[in-house]
Amino acid sequence: MESDGADQEPWCSRGHIGGPISAPPTLPSPINTNLPNPHPGAEVHCRTRLPHPHATGLPTRKMDKHAAATAAEDVETCEHERTGTVWTATAHIVTAVIGSGVLALAWSVAQLGWVAGPLALAGFACVTFYTSTLLANAYRAPHPVTGTRNRTYMDAVRSYLSPREVFMCGIAQYVNLWGTMVGYTITATISMVAIRRSDCVHQNGQGARCDTPGTVLMLAFTIVQVVLSQFPGLEHITWLSVVAAVMSFAYSFIALALSVAEWVSHGGHPSGRIQGAAAASSSKKMWDVLLALGNIAFAYTFAEVLIEIQDTLKSPPSEHKTMKKAAMYGIGATTVFYISVGCAGYAAFGSDAPGNILTASGLGPFWLVDIANMCLILHLIGAYQVYAQPIFATAERWIVSRWPDTKFISSAYTVSIPLMQRGSVTVAPYKLVLRTVIVVATTVVAMMIPFFNAVLGLLGAFSFWPLTVYFPVSMHIAQGKITKGVKWYLLQGLSMTCLMISVAVGIGSVTDIVDSLKASAPFKTVS
Repeated sequence: MESDGADQEPWCSRGHIGGPISAPPTLPSPINTNLPNPHPGAEVHCRTRLPHPHATGLPTRKMDKHAAATAAEDVETCEHERTGTVWTATAHIVTAVIGSGVLALAWSVAQLGWVAGPLALAGFACVTFYTSTLLANAYRAPHPVTGTRNRTYMDAVRSYLSPREVFMCGIAQYVNLWGTMVGYTITATISMVAIRRSDCVHQNGQGARCDTPGTVLMLAFTIVQVVLSQFPGLEHITWLSVVAAVMSFAYSFIALALSVAEWVSHGGHPSGRIQGAAAASSSKKMWDVLLALGNIAFAYTFAEVLIEIQDTLKSPPSEHKTMKKAAMYGIGATTVFYISVGCAGYAAFGSDAPGNILTASGLGPFWLVDIANMCLILHLIGAYQVYAQPIFATAERWIVSRWPDTKFISSAYTVSIPLMQRGSVTVAPYKLVLRTVIVVATTVVAMMIPFFNAVLGLLGAFSFWPLTVYFPVSMHIAQGKITKGVKWYLLQGLSMTCLMISVAVGIGSVTDIVDSLKASAPFKTVS
């Protein structure tokens, strides 16, 4: 490979499926991104961008293999043209952050009370933004401007930390990505059930029998996701993230407006107590508080897709600067919504605030609630893909590296899509099968444990400390070569505090899931 910046033949036109450009990494994980374009024979013209001349100067021995692997990946391929801006990145962030978590904030504030509730929302926002800036710096290694690109979260971890931590990161990241897909499937189904039930009650009266088959609606959501999953990557569905981001603001505004209207209808006097909702016992109160913290942590989680979002950005300006601005805009906007929706919902319903604010009894008018639920469904359709695409890419890279010469894997077909900017998309049969299997498996798990608050709390507990705090802090220490001192102890103190919170929240969430399973009917109950 030349380094003088001259145009070279792009991978897309070589017509070779082959193996990875370099030897696959030790772990069969998502970090091996060095695949030629799997579209043999496709005549495509695109420009390549070569690595910065200093990009491969990685100083440590554990980076040597990674440098060789990612130097070639720094070239733009036809399937991965980086055209993103601060606004497209902000849209991706808002789409990923504002999701089902916003619906549980009124209940979460109700458990924590008027003082601890808003403080918890603001505190998690500050921690998330700070660690996001640290993670954005790790997109390139060893230097945030001139280093080699890391296309995935695990690429970044591999560049700075040990193989053991790479393995831990892979487990944490992809379990959480998949778990979030499960949570979004449950939430979308709840909203569809709520729309059907609301319309039934409106047409047949309050006492009418309005049982709605949640399983059928969940399967409908699954079919939509199977279709959308065939798009190659996030850069091909930016429009979906933009639409989803608009929908997230729409239902947040509606939920906020309905909560304020309910509050005003009670004379404008806020309900609730300083110390939060009462519970049957002190242990029940403790579990509820921990579950509330888990819901808030989940509401702010997006670190697992930050690197993938950053990899869509064009440069100049430097990607880490653009990403920091996008994180500030995205997290800032969502925090305003979160505090407003959480506090307004608590003021309106007090200790009786429901786990999902859009399912509150008496919340109306019914048609506006239906619109909010429809906006939520549309948002979750897009957000699901933001979390699913990294999983698809990882699985596909690993499969191609294992069986590069298999005809089923190397074959591909071009399908014309009129509404797409590019006009067509290339479909590989093995991708069609693999992505469909992943989506269907996600739905099966969602049918088995369809518990809204408990699942959100568990996901928040599992993902917040390792992905949002520990790895960004550890990579920042390694990148800046920070030695033991005031800054080192402050960073480690932040990490340990968040670890203790995550462990406690995890215990509370598991306890709630166990209690719910005792009274549930798997594949029938959605709550």
